[in-house]
Amino acid sequence: MDLKLTGKTALITGSTAGIGFAIAKQLVAEGANVVVNGRTQERVEAAILELKKDNPAANVTGVAADFSKADEVTALTQQVPEVDILINNVGIFAPTPFTEITDEDWFRFYEVNVLSGVRLSRFYFPKMLQADWGRIIFISSESAVQIPEEMIHYGMTKTAQLAISRGLAELTKGTNVTVNTVLPGPTKSEGVGDFVASLAKAQNITPEQAEIDFFKNARPTSIIQRFATVEEIANMVTYVASPLSSATNGAALRVDGGVIKTAV
Repeated sequence: MDLKLTGKTALITGSTAGIGFAIAKQLVAEGANVVVNGRTQERVEAAILELKKDNPAANVTGVAADFSKADEVTALTQQVPEVDILINNVGIFAPTPFTEITDEDWFRFYEVNVLSGVRLSRFYFPKMLQADWGRIIFISSESAVQIPEEMIHYGMTKTAQLAISRGLAELTKGTNVTVNTVLPGPTKSEGVGDFVASLAKAQNITPEQAEIDFFKNARPTSIIQRFATVEEIANMVTYVASPLSSATNGAALRVDGGVIKTAV
């Protein structure tokens, strides 16, 4: 299927690894001009090289930016003044008992996970409306709906993304701009392999058994009973980024493996 993304320019935050990199890879394959982002120039350059391995002629550029710093977000928008597709993927998480989450941690999580998308959307959204075409996609999480007790501050930020996305979508009425949120479930992204390995080592079992136990005990509502791959998340995002998804707007689209136990 031709997703009609050739020539579209997409900025993906937090895209040097994991879900963000998988999205970048698929958009490159679809012919989009892709701008990758990471916190360091070294990681950005490594991602560009990797993306060009299979597509040497691909138009891939990159910008380093730390989204906990407003001035670096401003610098990014100056380097990338126009995009057709904005994918707010950057995010941080850390399991922390509620009583040990400091004010600084609350502000830091909000700054990176929420304000990064707010600041970029505030810059690019009016341009999209003026052009009468654009896509803004927030990468949230099933944790937005089922707040994880082990990282309540993370869940809060993911819920906030849903509110911002839906509110922005309301401002697109009668246009060809859409704003949506994608909610991944447990995903085998960067670091998850190490997490599973540590569980296995602590219990003296194989990593395969540790994954089975994780879904049996920690995520029992999962229907697929496994981690999603980053490619499976990217499949949904790539479609929503395309012109073919024009009737999907203001939606929270689940790629959660059935973890959220609701019919709608």
